[in-house]
Amino acid sequence: MRHVFSRQIRFADIDQLGHVNNVRFFDYLEDARLAMLYLEPIRAGGRPHRGLVVARHEIDYRRALTFRPEPVRVETWVTSVSPVRFTLAYEIRDEDVVFVEASSVMVAYDAAEGRPRRLTEDERAYLEKFTG
Repeated sequence: MRHVFSRQIRFADIDQLGHVNNVRFFDYLEDARLAMLYLEPIRAGGRPHRGLVVARHEIDYRRALTFRPEPVRVETWVTSVSPVRFTLAYEIRDEDVVFVEASSVMVAYDAAEGRPRRLTEDERAYLEKFTG
């Protein structure tokens, strides 16, 4: 199962070449990640997943995305889970075109201790819903 987040393109996202600036795509990924890991659990009556930090991002730009009235979809799913980290894969797309493929390595982090921590059973169960 993929988490699907609808993202409206903003005029401020467009660069001087007339397409979404490559750095702005990281905002799209962050918005989708926040919706998947924080907002969706709250909407479902649960608790948000906190204490997760990005350890790595990779992004491949496939097609230029220009300003348009229709939003794009950011589809997110989990490709791997280990005791301390997991990897998210993303596509920024519409019905016919994939504009961006990306991935993020996320690490469970204990801010008070200043070090990584193990994922909880609840976190692992939630992530399992999005594995392919």
